[in-house]
Amino acid sequence: MPTMKTERRWIVLAEDGRHVTIGRHTDPSPGEISRAGEQLSALGLGGWLAVLEGAYYRPEDELSLLLVSEIAPTHGPTWSMAVDTFLQVRSNVLSPA
Repeated sequence: MPTMKTERRWIVLAEDGRHVTIGRHTDPSPGEISRAGEQLSALGLGGWLAVLEGAYYRPEDELSLLLVSEIAPTHGPTWSMAVDTFLQVRSNVLSPA
């Protein structure tokens, strides 16, 4: 059976576990990163730029998240707390009750 290539994308991970893809086939520009940070701050959220590897919608795929940098100041939740919430949301999406 052929090995599937690992999916890799840049994401913005908010401190509440929500995320958005900011780059899939190219690296995000400094302007895109700056605007994402500004938008998070405008919502009262902190967040990070990260690289996500693995297929989000394939439950058998383990995801890895690599922290690149903080792009909006956080208000309590840590990177690891945001990742835990992100993974829980993913689990709920992939196996709804």
